[in-house]
Order: sequence, then C-alpha cells, then structure tokens
Amino acid sequence: MDTFVIRTLSPVTWDDFASLVERHNGVWGGCWCLEFHEDGRARGLDRKDKKLCHVQRGTAHAALVYKENRCVGWCQFGTPAELPRIKHRKEYENGIDALPDWRVTCFFTDKEFRGRGVSNAALKGALTQIEGLGGGLVESYPEAVAGRKVSASFLYNGSLSLFEHHGFERVRRLGKNHWVVAKHVRENEA
Repeated sequence: MDTFVIRTLSPVTWDDFASLVERHNGVWGGCWCLEFHEDGRARGLDRKDKKLCHVQRGTAHAALVYKENRCVGWCQFGTPAELPRIKHRKEYENGIDALPDWRVTCFFTDKEFRGRGVSNAALKGALTQIEGLGGGLVESYPEAVAGRKVSASFLYNGSLSLFEHHGFERVRRLGKNHWVVAKHVRENEA
C-alpha cells in the first residue's frame, strides 16, 4: 500500500487540484467536481472558473491526496447548502427527517493510482477535516458493488464497503444499488 499525504483544497492547493483535473480531461466529461454544487448544471468552459470561485469563497471542501508532490486524488465533502445536488434526490427527500451536517459526494483517483488505496486515504482525510470543522452527522450515498462487476472509474461516490470500513452504517437503500450511509464525527478536541 502506498503512503499518502492529505492536504485541504484551498487557493494554495488549487493548482495541484487543477493539474489533476486537467490530466484527466476535466474529469467525467468536464465535471470539474462542480456537479453537486448549486451551479453544477452549468456546462461549458466556465466550470473550472466556477469551481475556483467556490474554493476562493470557502464553499468547496475536499481532502486532496498526494503521492510525493503530486495530487493523485480527492474526496469532496460539504454542507447540504454547499452540495445540494445529489443523485436520486427525489427519492432521498421522500425518506428524510433532517439533513445531515455534512455530505461526502464524490471521489476521484488518478488513473495511474487506481487500486492503490487513494479513496481510502481520501475518505480518512475528509473525516479528519470534518472533525476539525466541528464534526457532526456525515452522510454519503455509495454504491453496493459486491457480486457485481463495476468499473472503478464509475464509482464517483465510492463503494459501500469503503464507507463501512470507516464506520458508516447503512440507513436505507437509495435507488437500485446505492445506499444512504451515515456516521457521527466528533469535533476535534485537540
């Protein structure tokens, strides 16, 4: 297993993040990790600029994963206000009593580093950052892949087993193969 360093997405680390996205043609057809933001429906070349604006305003959170000085992946998280656009939203909203404090909405791993523990490191890093930001209820919507053949490049929200490994519990099914999972993260007491 590789050793990784986690850094926070910020104006200081923006160029590293942008370099990873550009190496992969904008990621998922030009997403720029903007899809789950309110302005995620916007299409075209300005998606990079929109994401940068979120980073500069502090409305974009991610744990960036580094191998040496190269950003090789990330895990995006944020509040429901920052990331309101989730998959299966209508079905999701029919079964909730209250919104979580935080959502984990997507992962991305450099194609050269897939299968080497990047998503695991990214989720661990995101949970540590959430802890430092006050903690609370963290929710995500991973895909159950056991017994199915699923390309890792399509697991934008990670696998159910990854989240269970980090102590998340299944709350309810969401769509055919996705689950709402949740975990309480305590505020950093350091």
